[in-house]
Amino acid sequence: MASVIQFRQVHYPESDGKPMGETDEHRDEMVRHIELLRHFYRGQNVYVSGNLLVYYEQGNPRKFVVPDAFVVKAVNPRKRRIYKIWMEGKAPDVVIETTSRKTRRKDLTEKPTLYARLGVKEYFLFDPDQEYLEPPLQGHRLAGEAYTPIAPDETGALVSEELGLKLQFENGLLQLYRIDTGERLLTGDERAADEAAARQAEATARQAEATVRQAEAAARQTAEAELARLREQLARRSGA
Repeated sequence: MASVIQFRQVHYPESDGKPMGETDEHRDEMVRHIELLRHFYRGQNVYVSGNLLVYYEQGNPRKFVVPDAFVVKAVNPRKRRIYKIWMEGKAPDVVIETTSRKTRRKDLTEKPTLYARLGVKEYFLFDPDQEYLEPPLQGHRLAGEAYTPIAPDETGALVSEELGLKLQFENGLLQLYRIDTGERLLTGDERAADEAAARQAEATARQAEATVRQAEAAARQTAEAELARLREQLARRSGA
């Protein structure tokens, strides 16, 4: 009698049961980083996510990591419930962790070792509170099997070769600048505010032009009326 081979279906949960962020500030920063990177890579074959369970050992649902924000190039940007490295064919290229009181130990010790083993090419740490990291923005690039620190440039920014961006700590925020144009990546609210300001400036300019045209038209009318008066006066004198 032929034997029947049964395969146990492994369940990979979508949540680790832990809160998304320690504070409003940390959560907002995580979401902001994801938003900036998603807009930057819109229309490209790049997957950007964060606070998503990334499983790295097939058959073992206990082997996962939850990056705050990560980028995977050359991968379909479709929505996912979890990320399985063996199914996708590659690990994240870049990870950005927003360090907090609860996560700083893992961020500084456990995660770098794991990310290096998985082949994450660049790993950034950001401390919005400036309480747990010195300096508050740190970057690491994979060299062989371990990370080496990314030295800041003359402005204190860290260059991400994988993203083509500069990461800069400014007024408690992690700002991202395009290396090719120098432009800062904007959130949706910032883009909307800029567009509204541009529309207002355009409307103000149109109103100013209209005011100038009205003034010029009034000046012409006054000049024409004065010229007509002078001609009439001259005509009366000539007739006398």
